[in-house]
Amino acid sequence: MPPAHTGAPVVTGASTPSSPPPRSAAEPLSPGRPGYRRMSLALFAAGLATFALLYSTQALLPAISEGLGVTAGQASWTVSAATGALALCVLPLSALSERFGRTRMMTWSMVLAVGVGLLAPFAPNVEWLIALRAVQGAAIAGIPASAMAYLAEEVRPKALVGAIGLFVAGNSIGGMSGRVVGGWAAQLGGWRVGLASVAVLALACAAAFLVLLPRARFFRPASLDPRAVGRTVAGHLRDPLLVRLYGIGALFMTVFGAVYTVIGYRLVDEFSLGQGVVGSVFLVYLVGTASSAAAGRLVERAGRRGALYLAVTTTALGLLLSLSQSPAAIVAGLVLITAGFFAGHAVASAAVSRTARTGRAQASALYQSAYYLGSSAGGTLGALAYHSAGWAATVGIALLAVLGVVSITLYGSHAARAERRTMAPAAAAR
Repeated sequence: MPPAHTGAPVVTGASTPSSPPPRSAAEPLSPGRPGYRRMSLALFAAGLATFALLYSTQALLPAISEGLGVTAGQASWTVSAATGALALCVLPLSALSERFGRTRMMTWSMVLAVGVGLLAPFAPNVEWLIALRAVQGAAIAGIPASAMAYLAEEVRPKALVGAIGLFVAGNSIGGMSGRVVGGWAAQLGGWRVGLASVAVLALACAAAFLVLLPRARFFRPASLDPRAVGRTVAGHLRDPLLVRLYGIGALFMTVFGAVYTVIGYRLVDEFSLGQGVVGSVFLVYLVGTASSAAAGRLVERAGRRGALYLAVTTTALGLLLSLSQSPAAIVAGLVLITAGFFAGHAVASAAVSRTARTGRAQASALYQSAYYLGSSAGGTLGALAYHSAGWAATVGIALLAVLGVVSITLYGSHAARAERRTMAPAAAAR
């Protein structure tokens, strides 16, 4: 549910389309210049808050199942509803940010997401909790839909990679910290206390975001033409390479969603671990932060498809290792799954930006839609498989997704070779 914009008061730091400052009066932000540190810290806080909220129930699923008397499949919808709503809303909200402003979109999205987060601990049953989480996911969609465009407009090109890297770090650390903080709080006071603790953490980050974010100086509102957006989206969906990259992102996230939605149940059911320990397992995310940062060097050495093959091989080995009954081997398997997933995601998402010649915001939004639909599907299917036949069935679902990535990548390699063979005679004739 996108936040209302018409008639909304302008919050400090929001773009004001009616009176933009002259371009000559401002310079793009860069390290060492006024405002850059504030901007970086503000978007780090935004990433931390929103992704802590997005996955706040994932580490708490066993406690939610017990507290509300529902199955793993039913409880998993508290994750899938949020990621599914985000997937559906990220594209329309990216278009709305072109008209109403990046900072205004981020501000109202943040306020709504945190507000729903503060209400979620009081949900009387799982149906209400799922509905609130869907609204929250829709609100969160306004953050990634606007943050990248804000950075591209406000930051000097040479400093852009570093600024985006800090925002992504906030996403990763937020996703991890929400699970860890919520898990330990739930061990002390139940899943409602766990959710409340994550909401309070997000509230503090949202306050920092609102105070620190510099106003947008280079945003210029564009007319909202649904037909033009539709033509751009249709063009991206007709590009075979982009479609393959969207499929790869969705399938990688299917693996990740299945594994991390269900792993808490396995650790509780088979090893009788407490919610705090289960939440701490998500510290493995730090491995993913390192592997995603190394993806660029991997592509330089092995090429994009070579990097994808290495990522899926690492992920598959981790899935097989996780079948062990040894807790140490299971954690080692999670390390490999996480490293492979983040590397593959980094390669695919970067390739989308390089492949799209026009409408990069819509191309990235389509990737995010596919990515979070994969998360929603993986979480639901993985939980249903676990509830029916145990961890081995969840691993089976994940391995099918890995096979899908391999098939798409092999097809891409075949298509590239065929294109080179077709072009070679034409080049020789010239």
